[in-house]
Amino acid sequence: MHRDRDEGSIRTVAVAVTAGVFLGGLATGVAFPTLPLLDQYLGISAAMLGVILSANRIARLGMNTPAGGIIDSVGPRRPMVVGLFVQGLAPFGYVAGLYTPRVEVAVLPAVGSVSAPALVFVLARVFWGLGSAFVFVGAFAIITGVTSERNRGRWTGYMRAGQSLGFPTGLVVGGIVADVFDIRTAFLTAGTLALCAGVLGWYVLPDVQSGQAGPGVTRLRELPATVRAVPDVLPVGVANAGVRLLFGGVLLTTAVKYATVLDLRAVGLTAAGVSGLVMGIGVVASAGATVVAGRVSDAMAVRALVTVPAFALLAIGFVTLASFQTLASVTFGTVLVGAGTGGVGPVLLATLGDISPGEDVGKLGGLYNVFGDLGLSVGPLVALPAVERVGYGPTYLASAAVAVACLLLVAGTLLKEGG
Repeated sequence: MHRDRDEGSIRTVAVAVTAGVFLGGLATGVAFPTLPLLDQYLGISAAMLGVILSANRIARLGMNTPAGGIIDSVGPRRPMVVGLFVQGLAPFGYVAGLYTPRVEVAVLPAVGSVSAPALVFVLARVFWGLGSAFVFVGAFAIITGVTSERNRGRWTGYMRAGQSLGFPTGLVVGGIVADVFDIRTAFLTAGTLALCAGVLGWYVLPDVQSGQAGPGVTRLRELPATVRAVPDVLPVGVANAGVRLLFGGVLLTTAVKYATVLDLRAVGLTAAGVSGLVMGIGVVASAGATVVAGRVSDAMAVRALVTVPAFALLAIGFVTLASFQTLASVTFGTVLVGAGTGGVGPVLLATLGDISPGEDVGKLGGLYNVFGDLGLSVGPLVALPAVERVGYGPTYLASAAVAVACLLLVAGTLLKEGG
């Protein structure tokens, strides 16, 4: 249930939450540049490397709804702080994996040899996924708990911007640390930053809910009943899945290969460097749009109306990527996709906060995250085979069609009901 707070109090809480998720994203980014190189360090197969990289997402997918139920039962502060510390332990697990004896423990179909270091990394990634579920849902519950419909979009926007900027900032820091020092130092840096987020959360995060839902853990099989109880959560969740699929699943997965196919070069950078630079610009555009969209939505009679131009930008961005093959057009298209993604995210989250019963904020936040992780998981599985079989142009045009479908979904449900 929302408690009346003055703007200064809300700002203090929101800054603390934003700092926590930023440091968590930063730590994730610091570790990430070196994780795809583990096959070289550990001598594992590409399939085993894929298992390691996806283990956190799979774990989070299963933990989202239980995390929401726990947060509704005991309040968001303690679960979020625990989640931050669990995330902080994961990179130290990476360091342990580097020093684990390279003995084979199993041979699995489609994966091949599974070594002891690989298992340690899988377990560490699972830890990270479990912790991140509590961090995301807890952050949403806290922001929802201290805000009202008149200012929820603004502070949700800042929180989402912190999430958006943390990861790419970490990528830069992690790449530099790994180059200047070594992979172990990069992992230790990631763990230290994540633990700092936990310490910060311990001291500054407030209690905004006190177990209104009673004891119990929400499971995936209970989701249909949750959707029936709050019907608007379905279009919000599906739209979130669409955005995650398009940006995190399709664009981030195919950007480097697309730049390589087009042989894009600039200021001495090869295709890989150019794609990283372009994606960085897209992420900055996303963060900026996140802040603006959240503020604008607070002034709208129907908050979800802001998602209409945002989804339109997403569609136009993918059409631009499909239609033109110059550095300028690829950059422009990526900026449009980033801005559209940023414009949709905080509005959907704030809308979810508006429609969530006070006792079910965590549960619905977990459900929202389930949809997002499904989009992130499906995206690479669809995008990579698609660009190989039909090409980048048709794949990006299909992505534009998905954005239009999300726009129509929102217009046909949330806007219609709001009107």
